[in-house]
This record gives sequence, structure tokens and C-alpha cells, in this order.
Amino acid sequence: MVITDLTKLDLNGTYTYADYLTWQFDDAVELIKGKIMAMSPAPSSEHQNIVTNLGGAMFNFFRNKPCKLFYAPFDVRLYDRKKSIIANRDIYSVVQPDLCVICDKTKIDTKGCLGSPDWVIEILSKGNSKKEMQIKYQLYQESGIKEYWLVYPGERAVHQFVLDEQSEKYQLLNMYSGEDIATPQLFPDCQIDLREVFEEDEEG
Repeated sequence: MVITDLTKLDLNGTYTYADYLTWQFDDAVELIKGKIMAMSPAPSSEHQNIVTNLGGAMFNFFRNKPCKLFYAPFDVRLYDRKKSIIANRDIYSVVQPDLCVICDKTKIDTKGCLGSPDWVIEILSKGNSKKEMQIKYQLYQESGIKEYWLVYPGERAVHQFVLDEQSEKYQLLNMYSGEDIATPQLFPDCQIDLREVFEEDEEG
């Protein structure tokens, strides 16, 4: 049954990706461990500026390379990597990272990504910082995403987390400031000048 109004859903209920596919309302939501998480309102101009600058640098690096860069809105379906996936009803988390890089092309289909991207970047805003810092951090860690960057626009900073294979926990590898050159551990040849990422458009 198609759902066209978010108010028709029980926000305390538990849903799967199969349910998610029936939702056709305007509200932007993510599904995290079966729970509906409302996304923040339309991103601020500051947020969009950072996405554009950061994504532009990443696009130039990944052009003509096997790994692919994707921007939100782009559905990433995550599941417990210790379990197998049988059908859409076995998937309880669907997120839309601001930026993600996927190297295993078999994970990419017409609906987005099935499984963990290699590198995920989230840009925080006042409305979603708690979600990104706590809930998504745990989800991305459990899902086996190898590298996770949190971008703090107000502080002009980036926290770089890398998954430790033995402990299966994130380690804080670097805390970059807005004056630094940031380098993903997965792609050491990718040099990102954070001065350019946080640079604001002075025109207009």
C-alpha cells in the first residue's frame, strides 16, 4: 500500500526497506535500524557551499577511477554485515549521506547502494548534529564503513574516523582545521585543501 502522508505512519513503529519503498510523501526521511528519522529541512547555503567545494575536489580525484562518488539524495541501504540479506524486508536502515565513495560496483544498482560505501562524509547542521554524531556514527561503524568524515561548518573543522579491523571500532585518526590539507587514509593520493572547502562565495 502506497503511503502519501508521513502522519499515516507510526513514528514509534519498526519498518523495513520494503516499507520505505511504499512511501511517497514530500517529507525527507531516513530509516535507521527500523526507526523513521526525519531529516533536517533544506540544507543551508553554507552546507550546500561545502558540499559543492568538497564534492568538486573529490570529483576531480575520482574521475576515470574505479571508485565512484555519489551525492545526496542517494539511498544507501545498510545491514548487519554479519548477516546475509535475503530481501528488502531484511534491510532496516536506509540513509542518504551528503557524500559517499563506493569502490565495489556490484553494490550499485538502480535504487542506490546496497551495502557499505567505502568512505562516507556527513556535513553537520544545527538540526542534525546529534543524529550524525551519535546514531549514524554507531550505524556506520556496525555496517563496516571503512572511513567516516564529520564536517563541522561552524568550527571549520573535519574529524576523520577510520575503522579498526580488529576491534571493528572507529578510531579518531585526525582532527583537521580549516587551514589543513585533509587526506583520506583509503586514498592517500587525494589531497583536499580545506581552505578551499570552507571558502565562501564572496560574489552577490
